[in-house]
Parts: sequence; C-alpha cells; structure tokens
Amino acid sequence: MNPIESRELAENKIILLYIINSLEAPVSNLLLTKIILENKLMNYIFLQQYLDELCEGKLLEKISTDDKLSYRISPAGNQSLDYFVSIIAAGTKSRIDEALASNKKRIKNENSISSDYVAVNDNEYLVSLKIVEGTFTYIDLKLTVGSKNDAKRICGNWNQNSEKLYKKILSDITAQDEL
Repeated sequence: MNPIESRELAENKIILLYIINSLEAPVSNLLLTKIILENKLMNYIFLQQYLDELCEGKLLEKISTDDKLSYRISPAGNQSLDYFVSIIAAGTKSRIDEALASNKKRIKNENSISSDYVAVNDNEYLVSLKIVEGTFTYIDLKLTVGSKNDAKRICGNWNQNSEKLYKKILSDITAQDEL
C-alpha cells in the first residue's frame, strides 16, 4: 500500500470515529450509511469494511437491539480520535459538522424512534412502537391489528408523528376526568 492510500485509509477510519463520537449516542448502520453517502465521504463497500476493521481493532463497539445494528465509539476509539483527529482535512471536517448540524433533528429521530411489525398469522400482526433516548425508554407500545395494511399505516404514522402521538397518549391516560 502506498503512502497516499495509507493516509486515505486512516483518514476514512478517523472520519467514521469522528461522526459516531459527534452524535453522542449509538448510531445505526443505516443512519451512518446515509450520512456517509449523502456527503460523498466514501463508498458503501469501503464504509462497511472500515466499520468491521474498527470493530475488530476494538475502536468501535457493535450493538444489536431489536434486530438493528448500531455502533458506538469505545474508550480506545476516543483515544485514537483525540490523537489523530487532525488528519481529517479541514474542509471535510467542516462539511461533516455542517451535515450533522443541519440533520440533527432527523438524526435524533432516527436514533430514538422505531416502529416495526411482524405477522403472527394471516389476520394478525403485532406492531411495536418505541421512543428511546439514550438508555431511557419513553414508550414501548405493542398492539395487535388485523391487517398488514393497518400495521404499515400505524408504523408510518408513528414515524411521522411520534412526538405528537406520545403527548396525546400521555395526556389521555393521565387525564383526571371520568372516561
């Protein structure tokens, strides 16, 4: 490997550590991929390879929750980032910071809001809706519906309106009035 390829490899790995560290929470593979590809920081194949190598080197930790793969920076990853952050080109670092700032709400929502459904049988679907921030779960709601279309519609509504729906549910179940 020539020195230019070596530097690019190191810079790309530090970029990944920098993004994951900046988000201050476990980052899903899907969200990380969106950020990297939307900002043309590296291609998909190299991204996945670098993530695996960073995990093998104990600089990142893989977290699997609800069949969703996420990453968080390890203490060794933080040390490496502190030491090597200067190899990220100033323009690239600025572009990353702008992308993270402009997408902060989307990033927060993608990290904390989830919805999914599974078929129990032909006429029964279990829908799971969650809002999680860090390690605190605000709501973990499971309901059974009679059709796949209803399950899809509920998941879509949750993803678009979870904050409003959570407030409504909380307001309704804590109301003092007689029902």
